[in-house]
Amino acid sequence: MQTFDFDLFVIGGGSGGVRAARMSAQRGARVALAEVAAMGGTCVNVGCIPKKLYSYAAHYGDSFEESHGFGWVGEAPTFDWDLLKANRAREISRLNGVYVQLLTSAEVTIIEGWARLLDAHTVEVDGRRFTAKNVLVSTGGTPTVPAITGREHVVTSDQMFDLSPFPKRLLVVGGGYIACEFASIFNGLGSQVTQVHRRDKLLTGFDDDVRRFIAGEMSKTGINLQLGTHISAITKTDDGLQVEVKDSQDKPASFLVDSVLYATGRVPNASGIGLETVGVAVNRVGAIQVNAQYQTSVPSIYALGDVTARLQLTPVALGEAMVVVDHLFGPTDGKKPRGMSYDFVPTAVFTHPNIGTVGYSEADAREQFGAIRVYRTDFKALKHTLSGSTERTLMKLLVEDATDRVVGLHMVGPDAGEIVQGFAVAMKAGATKAVFDSTIGIHPTAAEEFVTMREPVKA
Repeated sequence: MQTFDFDLFVIGGGSGGVRAARMSAQRGARVALAEVAAMGGTCVNVGCIPKKLYSYAAHYGDSFEESHGFGWVGEAPTFDWDLLKANRAREISRLNGVYVQLLTSAEVTIIEGWARLLDAHTVEVDGRRFTAKNVLVSTGGTPTVPAITGREHVVTSDQMFDLSPFPKRLLVVGGGYIACEFASIFNGLGSQVTQVHRRDKLLTGFDDDVRRFIAGEMSKTGINLQLGTHISAITKTDDGLQVEVKDSQDKPASFLVDSVLYATGRVPNASGIGLETVGVAVNRVGAIQVNAQYQTSVPSIYALGDVTARLQLTPVALGEAMVVVDHLFGPTDGKKPRGMSYDFVPTAVFTHPNIGTVGYSEADAREQFGAIRVYRTDFKALKHTLSGSTERTLMKLLVEDATDRVVGLHMVGPDAGEIVQGFAVAMKAGATKAVFDSTIGIHPTAAEEFVTMREPVKA
């Protein structure tokens, strides 16, 4: 019988990899984890956590201005970009240490360096070879920049947290959630922001009402949205970066900015880790193909998270990790092995204002269920009756006619993610519109609107 150094070897120390390694080790498995960079992956280091911290920072500018309507008198304090960067770096360093402590406490062997597969059971890390009964690839994703003239002058989301100096003029390329979030953040921090997107609406895949509404709200905050526009060239000059663009009719224009952020997509981080050597199958975009247990075409090798390019969300990777752990080492307390459902996965976009959504868009709901009812409202939140802000809030429900089940819930407004998370539980449990209607709202809150919308706006 073949013996191995480890029962499980995890390549990648992001959220999914750390969860799988730690929980496997707690079930008695011999586990190693290899990571070449700071522990915690994209989310902790250059994604969810620092981005949300910067989003908090960006709200203060508006909050100081809005406070005057509530009796606060005086000038707003000045913004110190370097201080924010230093405070963020300290917090991220603390979280890196937490992740390392979680692994070491579970007796996971941490191996620093670049790992690559040599065969179905062998991993090499900077010249050292290790064998494992099973290998888990959780290497995440990485930003990609198209081959445009001047691409050497652009930055990606990975560099945005430590830009120096602060960009007084920022051009953001892209219309996905990363582009929209950074446009809102830097606009709130004081940059003059232009956002260029080749499509006629932001946030492809989201509900159309949400897409239209957030574009209007972002424009009201001062972001210069250039939709139906693409970049033709970027040139470095003594005064900054000259960005040449063309609209859908090929009409040219140009912008002079300090920094250009390309946020046009991410690709699986699957190069240079030996997939082709071992014969692990990938799809046309380079994502590792897996089955329901996240097993690849090589039975001893598993993969999860962004490297499989399913839903690129940290909680999804955590859920997938637990499926792998149960599959390899059995569930605890006699429970059934977990499975992963991608239905009704809630998500948030930390634009200003925030977006929260769960379930189907209106277009997808009509395609999936046929007859549906649409409930929609938009309003000025109570806070802004005194703040002086023109910000409005959008809420929308989609209900399947045949069952009365709520199949889509969407919000654009402050704390949308916090509000939508709770409703996601109800929708996962199959809540109907009748259940929503019979639920008493908390007054006065924005969230109560979801249980007080009585008349559909359309069917």
